[in-house]
Amino acid sequence: MKQIERIKTMEQHLDRVSQAVMKLSSALDEYTEAQEALRELESYYSSDEWKQDFADDEAGLLPKDLKRGVLSEDAIWNVLEDSRNINTRMEEVLNI
Repeated sequence: MKQIERIKTMEQHLDRVSQAVMKLSSALDEYTEAQEALRELESYYSSDEWKQDFADDEAGLLPKDLKRGVLSEDAIWNVLEDSRNINTRMEEVLNI
């Protein structure tokens, strides 16, 4: 590769990596801040409170306009699993 081509290519790499690092840093900050909420969701999902809330929803005892994605059987489980998968991916990236 000739000098000018090499410098242009390396400049493109620098721009790409710089943008990726800034995006990942921002996402990691947000993810880190969300960890307490994730722990609370995990605790709630395995609690008797969740089971009661779920049963009350199934019985039609909750307001119809109440947002209740948290009472679906998959929503919390999916976000917990996604979080575990992200943690695994980060570990794999760090071990490269």
